[in-house]
Amino acid sequence: MSYSAPVKEMLFVMRELAGLAEIQKLPGGEDATDETVAAVLEENARFMSEVVAPLNWPGDLKPSSWSDGQVTTTPGFKEAFRQFVEAGWQGLQHPQQYGGQGLPKLVATACNEMLQAANLSFALCPLLTDGAIEALLTAGSDELREAYVPRLIDGTWTGTMNLTEAQAGSDLSLVRTRAVRQGDGVYRISGQKIFITYGDHDLAENIVHLVLARTPDAPEGVKGISLFVVPKRLVNADGSLGKRNDVYCASIEHKLGIKASPTAVLLFGDDKGEVGPGAIGYLVGEENRGLEYMFIMMNAARFGVGMQGVAIADRAYQKAVAYARERVQSRAVEGSAGPVPIIEHPDVRRMLMFMRAHAEAARAVAYVAAGWADVAHHHPDGEQRKQAKAVYEYLVPIVKGWSTEVSIDVASNGIQVHGGMGFIEETGAAQFYRDARILTIYEGTTAIQANDLVGRKTARDGGAVARGLIAQMKKTADELSASGNADLVVIGRRLAVAADAYAGVVDYVVSRMKDDIRGVFAGSVPYLKLAGIAHGGWQLARAAAVCARCLEQGSDDREFHSAKIATARFFADHVLASAAGLRDSVVEGAAGVLGLSAEQF
Repeated sequence: MSYSAPVKEMLFVMRELAGLAEIQKLPGGEDATDETVAAVLEENARFMSEVVAPLNWPGDLKPSSWSDGQVTTTPGFKEAFRQFVEAGWQGLQHPQQYGGQGLPKLVATACNEMLQAANLSFALCPLLTDGAIEALLTAGSDELREAYVPRLIDGTWTGTMNLTEAQAGSDLSLVRTRAVRQGDGVYRISGQKIFITYGDHDLAENIVHLVLARTPDAPEGVKGISLFVVPKRLVNADGSLGKRNDVYCASIEHKLGIKASPTAVLLFGDDKGEVGPGAIGYLVGEENRGLEYMFIMMNAARFGVGMQGVAIADRAYQKAVAYARERVQSRAVEGSAGPVPIIEHPDVRRMLMFMRAHAEAARAVAYVAAGWADVAHHHPDGEQRKQAKAVYEYLVPIVKGWSTEVSIDVASNGIQVHGGMGFIEETGAAQFYRDARILTIYEGTTAIQANDLVGRKTARDGGAVARGLIAQMKKTADELSASGNADLVVIGRRLAVAADAYAGVVDYVVSRMKDDIRGVFAGSVPYLKLAGIAHGGWQLARAAAVCARCLEQGSDDREFHSAKIATARFFADHVLASAAGLRDSVVEGAAGVLGLSAEQF
């Protein structure tokens, strides 16, 4: 059950694909030197392997528990969390003025991958806290930022995101939680929220809930939602903790996976606190702009969930490889004196390559997106920031949607590599599959990500960002096809076909959105999958070109560089090759999707 972070692979992707050298030149990036970045990743890898990863399996066996309104986390979680925040990992990417380290998002992304891979249930608490910090930094008043952000960064407090209600689900226009003005600048919050990750726990002395609610005179729909800070314990003027607020955990859910992460039902205004009826809340920004502000937190969380997909895929791959090396069964197909390790069997190799290639492709797409986010935040030129932001926002639903779908497929293959033992819980492969299964659902299902990709990210700008990225893909494909290297030529040819299929889908979405909106959205998830495959294949192709040059120049790590080329070749032959079929499913497949009436199902 041990975890060994792929630091060499991470540094390669950061330097060769995600533009670390350019990020180091941006204002605020000067401290992220090659030496510092390598040291941060190595120390993070050590911490996650020694402190956090050993708690993953125990958390599955002994989940968080609820009793009399209080949640107790898995034994060992509290001590590990103290070590985590005292080492400064929560503040890695956040501003120095609030106690953070101010390192680029790209660096934090690699560290977050290691955290998620080590222990997904544990990692959810820091992930939600990161989102709360970003939302307050972007939309909170000076008073709210000063009061809450430093304590979130130092881990004294943690953050949550309170959107979902029983009747609302993903349709936030149906949110009913009420916020009533009190005349002294505060609001009284009443209602119920469900599926609140780390909505209650014993890891920190306070929990800062960011809550969507409506004022009594708010307009209907999403335009009438406001965002509020509702702390578990009120904060006194001197920063000390005051009375218990009127927010309580009514229960926690019993789940398929991520069992150690408490998923809470929260009651606001049940008149059980020390402040009277209704939880005291503080408005973030302006009334009726809550969904806009919450999307800041939601986008941060969606990217983070995409990284969870990358992390679980890599962890499942590592376990499958270790098992395949040690499990001896059956003679080799070409003949052997006796049974051989199953890693020698061709189909086991195929499954392991499927796992490896998808994990590396998803990681590369996510890290490249993180690099664009750093440019969007820190580039001195406004137009460059605008363009980078558009690319990052286009990639977020792909990172979230495709990487999480990939994680399920990879974890499933991991069980298959183990054979019957993979179905036995004690082996550990099944936990990765169960944990991964939620990733395509929370923070917006795959269909929600795909609808975002179709509507806001493709149709709204007439496909401009997508076509710009496809043009770069085609340039890479042309360069590889003309390289003279046999592997690169094949990779380039496959990438060119995939880019053409991708372009055909973008053209279809843009041209048919007004005339056949149901038909377009019927193909939204295949479009997202095609986009993920194309971007993943493109980044692996870029990596293969770098590695080929290194080998030509006398690489001192031929095993690593040759493996990268072989992985890209597998992805090209076995994954990019599916792009044309996905294009047909999107462009020509609506009739099948919508062919039956609701009554015929």
